[in-house]
Amino acid sequence: MSAIPYSEDVLDRSVPVLQLVDVAKQLGLVITRVHQLLRDRQLLAIKRDGVLAVPAAFFDDDGRILTGIPGLIAVLHDGGFRDDEILNWMFREDDTLAGGSPAAAMHTHARREVMRRAQALGF
Repeated sequence: MSAIPYSEDVLDRSVPVLQLVDVAKQLGLVITRVHQLLRDRQLLAIKRDGVLAVPAAFFDDDGRILTGIPGLIAVLHDGGFRDDEILNWMFREDDTLAGGSPAAAMHTHARREVMRRAQALGF
């Protein structure tokens, strides 16, 4: 079995994260399935204070993986972005998007615009 991929914490400390055990509970999965979601790049993890965690913005109000997050990660990864670069891009301030960042905009009607911008970055 391969290692669990993660980035060092490139996010602002104000960005809320969920430890992997909490992600597993929230999704109703065993922890090894969460590890597989990370290996499959359906989610991205950071190491904050020595603990692996996933940005809370990757989940909807019902605790499920937000529609579009796995696809957005795939588009950016396929475009040559490393995990830390994907996280930086998703959480950087952008006043032209609803919510003020690509990650926040994924929770709004601007989801398609975020995907369009991500696709344009790969070319």
